[in-house]
Amino acid sequence: MSTSSILPVGLTGLGSERAAEVLGLIRDVPDYPQPGVTFRDITGLLADGRALGDVVDSLAAFAAGGVDLVAGLEARGFLIGAPLATRLGVGFLPLRKAGKLPPPTETVTYDLEYGTASIELRTGTLPQGARVLIVDDVLATGGTAAAGVELVERCGGVVAGVAFLLELDGLGGRARLAGHQVDTLLRVES
Repeated sequence: MSTSSILPVGLTGLGSERAAEVLGLIRDVPDYPQPGVTFRDITGLLADGRALGDVVDSLAAFAAGGVDLVAGLEARGFLIGAPLATRLGVGFLPLRKAGKLPPPTETVTYDLEYGTASIELRTGTLPQGARVLIVDDVLATGGTAAAGVELVERCGGVVAGVAFLLELDGLGGRARLAGHQVDTLLRVES
């Protein structure tokens, strides 16, 4: 495991020793899902109750201005977003892959390196003007997160911020979310 290029930028409130312990629960998987890609496996972090609590508490600090709802991007955004919503005392909205929610739904389609994908939100679950914090595990190119922002705004919500466990520098994700508050707990230097 080599997590030396990961900086605990948003975990500083935990203290350097605890931040290093949390960081140590993330495993690098080289050449997965394809050669040349290093997958950051957060399963160890999710399996450690104290570490997951620390991450949720750190993410909650990003919602200091107040939010009405947390929206999680499928699928690992659900794993972080649902406990975050509980911690904040607000509801949770799943932003699902196309075809996973019963109709009626609103849909946003976006481009991937290898094709297109779509995410959906069930119509009527987002009150007009509700302040929404969008959450996901990794910010890479920003395509999925930008689609989440578009979907929330199209459905009448106000994006209060976009928060991630991990940000991969140098892939343009932050720039793609320009105009929105973007916060991350961990940053991978390229």
